[in-house]
Amino acid sequence: MRITIPPPGESAVTDGVSWTDFLAILDELGETRGSRVAYDQGRLEIVSPSKLHERVGSLLGRFVEILTLELGMDIESIKATTLLREDLQKGAESDECFYIANEPLVRPYDDVDPSRNPPPDLVIEIDVSRECVNRLAIYAAMGVPEAWRYHDGELDVLVLKDGEYVEVEVSPTFPDHPIAEFLRLVERRHELSDTELARRFQAWVRERTGSSGA
Repeated sequence: MRITIPPPGESAVTDGVSWTDFLAILDELGETRGSRVAYDQGRLEIVSPSKLHERVGSLLGRFVEILTLELGMDIESIKATTLLREDLQKGAESDECFYIANEPLVRPYDDVDPSRNPPPDLVIEIDVSRECVNRLAIYAAMGVPEAWRYHDGELDVLVLKDGEYVEVEVSPTFPDHPIAEFLRLVERRHELSDTELARRFQAWVRERTGSSGA
């Protein structure tokens, strides 16, 4: 099957792709590519992230890592690891992906096996490209309990309820750290470097927790 890799910020969709063909395409694309894939019951989408897409995702992921480090929370970051569920005929790669509550259960393994491992605790999706496959619906079907979605200058917190995501004001994973601060710093990306944004986020966390970082 011919694979079309779209230009940055665009996506390419192919219908009628079997699960076997989907796995073959993943092998052909390899693990070092910059594109993201989503597969939902025969529909395959390949997205090439733009600079905006990649930078916002990286910043949010970095903030999560800083916050969990400061709070002493064990995590495992699996970034854009392909999540596959043959029984659901679904697969997707998020922009950032974390095991937090379930980190001890996956620590012994170097791969993600849905027959053995629970779904990730948190995924982050950057919705700035024209995408045709609903990735959030895929994560909901897989049972991912929390998702963050950045789009149109907003950052939504979504939690799984009765098989669907509903928007909430407070992250259940980080109830004492308003998501608005994540967004406020991300929106200053044109003024400050990623390093400075990370420093300011860390300072905010330490101020709230009363920690000096020593």
